[in-house]
Amino acid sequence: MIYVDPKILERVNQWLTPVFDIETQHTIKEMIAYDPEGLEDSFYKNLEFGTGGMRGIMGVGDNRINKYTLGKNTQGLSNYLKKTFPGESLKVAIAYDCRHNSKTLAKVVADVFSANNIKVFLFSDLRPTPELSFAVRELGCHCGIVLTASHNPPEYNGYKVYWQDGGQLVPPQDSEIIAEINAIQYGNINFEGKEELIEYMDEAMDATFEAASVRNGSFSTQQAAKNELKIVFTSLHGTSITMIPRVLEKAGYNNVSVVKEQSKPDGDFPTVESPNPEEPAALKMALELAEKEGADIVIGTDPDCDRLGIAVRDDKGELVLLNGNQAMVVMTHFLLDQWKKQERFNGNQFVASTIVSTPMVKVIAESFGVKYMEGLTGFKWIAKMVKDHPNLELIGGGEESFGFMVGDFVRDKDAVTATLLACEIAAVQKQKGGSMFSYIRELYKEYGYYLEELVSFVKKGKKGAEEIQAMMRSLRENPLETIDGSKVIRVEDYQAGLATNCEDGSVSEIDIPKSNVLIYYTEDGSKIAARPSGTEPKIKFYMSVKSDGADSDSPMEELQKKIQRIKTELQL
Repeated sequence: MIYVDPKILERVNQWLTPVFDIETQHTIKEMIAYDPEGLEDSFYKNLEFGTGGMRGIMGVGDNRINKYTLGKNTQGLSNYLKKTFPGESLKVAIAYDCRHNSKTLAKVVADVFSANNIKVFLFSDLRPTPELSFAVRELGCHCGIVLTASHNPPEYNGYKVYWQDGGQLVPPQDSEIIAEINAIQYGNINFEGKEELIEYMDEAMDATFEAASVRNGSFSTQQAAKNELKIVFTSLHGTSITMIPRVLEKAGYNNVSVVKEQSKPDGDFPTVESPNPEEPAALKMALELAEKEGADIVIGTDPDCDRLGIAVRDDKGELVLLNGNQAMVVMTHFLLDQWKKQERFNGNQFVASTIVSTPMVKVIAESFGVKYMEGLTGFKWIAKMVKDHPNLELIGGGEESFGFMVGDFVRDKDAVTATLLACEIAAVQKQKGGSMFSYIRELYKEYGYYLEELVSFVKKGKKGAEEIQAMMRSLRENPLETIDGSKVIRVEDYQAGLATNCEDGSVSEIDIPKSNVLIYYTEDGSKIAARPSGTEPKIKFYMSVKSDGADSDSPMEELQKKIQRIKTELQL
């Protein structure tokens, strides 16, 4: 007899009642008999809202993505909308990506909303996540939902909630909605949809979003420069194939080669181990095509088209991948430079980033006399900055994990407009006889040399979650005093909401919402952050080092060596 925790068994037994369909009950009985470990992981907790909404493995149970957990979310959200907007004609927009079951689950969500007398605008086929953020505001919706698990493995799916402003949920709404969801019994979900309240969105919204992307991502680049730029693009089997090629064409970029083998949406992502443009292996086929075509730039997007990876030619003519920080630095500087040339600054603009991204963005923004704002990881915090400061105008916002948003017409990271922006930069630089690579080198010379690296450890399941908690606890209880021989001068603990000055022992409050993040700053300008992922079973370590380049012939090589020493020292 295999032991199963009585609390978990109590949850399991709820799912063996007639509230749940026969197929679900049969699967659970099979797990009881043959997979008790899988049973425990499926039921030991409720799926939680993290950095990018709710994301998890598809299957039966409270800790899985299925029609019941998403139905419960949607019923709770419906109840919350009615309480928050009494007497209003409620409207929601729903999109979904290429993942298995996404279309089916999107219809389940639409049915529950409509069953609660809420008008639903549902995309009839897969669409990029930024288009949903745009559609929420365009249609005057009260909220929006995207069924996506971004770049997670094929067995995952997810549920991202957007509010009226087109940004993802932030406190206190997230906890208020979670309380509503937790108050729902599975038997109280109304799955009986009203088709007359579901309206399908297609070409009209696509055309409006396309025009807005071209308008926001274009900067009077000469057509001759656009004609000269050779682009290779891959959608990595995701949603961007529905929008990026047409946006590039509308903007005047006609020299675009698409990786055909990866152009068909497919939730198995058959040609890659991971559909994540942060990982060099994901762009392998695109790089091979670029060599064959003699392309100047390679761009690949993740399945829901909110982040992008970029490769460009270096000074030897070889294709090199930019990391997310480098892409953000170039895009930010280019935007600021364009705004300055167009004399658009009036003191009410700002640039945004996150606490684990490169400090170089702040340095650049301040050199233009533009405000810089910083938030927790996730673009919902950048969207919140826009919402909280209606008198200020966002020029651009980015984070190290390959995301960028141009302006605020989309209130989330947006690989559609960012792809066009990257091509604009590449075209302008090529016309000048340079490249995005030479552009970055110029910025390093002007602002100082910065190098970042991310190290992640995957820790799956209940045991993995406990290991991640133990690692964070150890870092707090045994704080580092030096890193690579340089004294730690400041420690920021975002869970406690406190920053400690290690030189005089003084403590100050951090004016950012609490989160499980720990950041060390050293005397020589290094910055090390530790953070459990909000969307994946990972703990992440972010390293940033800097040099003015004065004492070195090859400052970037020196910084690479420094990062290696830090990784060795911290056993990363």
